[in-house]
Amino acid sequence: MMERKFQDLRLSALGMGTMRLPVVGGDDAAVDAVTTERMVDYALAHGVNYFDTAWGYHGGHSETVLGHALARHPRSSYYLADKFPGYDLANMDKVEAIFQEQLRKCGVDYFDFYLFHNVCEMNIDAYLDPKYGIFDYLVAQKRSGRIRHLGFSAHGSVEVMRRFLEAYGSEMEFCQIQLNYVDWTFQNAKGKLELLAEYGLPVWVMEPLRGGSLAKLADGDAAKLTALRPDEKVPAWAFRFLQSLPQVTMILSGMSDEAQLHENIETFATDRPLNDAERETLLAVADGMVKKIALPCTACHYCVSHCPQGLDIPSLLALYNEHCFTGGGFIAPMALAAVPEDKQPTACVGCRSCEAVCPQQIKISEAMADFARRLQP
Repeated sequence: MMERKFQDLRLSALGMGTMRLPVVGGDDAAVDAVTTERMVDYALAHGVNYFDTAWGYHGGHSETVLGHALARHPRSSYYLADKFPGYDLANMDKVEAIFQEQLRKCGVDYFDFYLFHNVCEMNIDAYLDPKYGIFDYLVAQKRSGRIRHLGFSAHGSVEVMRRFLEAYGSEMEFCQIQLNYVDWTFQNAKGKLELLAEYGLPVWVMEPLRGGSLAKLADGDAAKLTALRPDEKVPAWAFRFLQSLPQVTMILSGMSDEAQLHENIETFATDRPLNDAERETLLAVADGMVKKIALPCTACHYCVSHCPQGLDIPSLLALYNEHCFTGGGFIAPMALAAVPEDKQPTACVGCRSCEAVCPQQIKISEAMADFARRLQP
């Protein structure tokens, strides 16, 4: 198992995420505890020493199941990460109660790593509001040793992350972002990496396979990669891309069965970063995947000055592209939760004034109408 140095620790380069554990009968809240225990045992036996959970995973059962699985092993043999669930604004005034319950559910006296969960447009103001005392409480837990290392995860924009770091960066030790070869440009992960470099923060990666969508590619795309590395499996390319980024310390994968776990551990037995030609080919594959679905907005903003509703059309189209490419998901609805109702896609009146000045000739009014339909429950 490859290792990465973090301060005075040696972390396995692959971490076991527990958002997609095996379940019984297709019920996300019914975690298969027996299989999970076997997976944890196998992971530890093959060098994985980092395990990541969260309050909301598997309907609140991930922490408990993982805690039971890890309790069968010496506490010094693994590092456990958990998170404060700020993705739900109703939790903002409950930091102490939630933290205490997380320790109980996981069956531990301290967390090796603890994160502000999912810093984004929806919750950045609440996270920065001192009345909730979240930052002060978590820093106090760090001082007392109940949190060994404090960081944050983010699905928000570079601007949102910068606001968080300007306020709390002095106490942050690492940051977890969605990073893969598609999101390198599609979600501006490259820009997020550059921001974190300004603060000297190592990067933890979530969604290296983008929810499994990069585990299998179209035949033509897969053939381009096979021509360069005949012995490399398609999922491994996503991990090799990340191995090529010196700033990346931890790569988390939410493995939902034993076969995935075994294959990923085999990949991380060797460090095989991409060369320049391989990297360019992979990013070209990603670009082609996005272009098949995404609208070609260049954010020139010509449309904005012609919109009678004053909509931020480029930002809305970026969220529309994300929503369409992912096939739904939480990122677009989460970002839109911070947008006033009169600036939502539903506020588009279909006048087409924006389309008259769009250099890309995008049918913006149709996209806004489709976006509104897709967002309906």
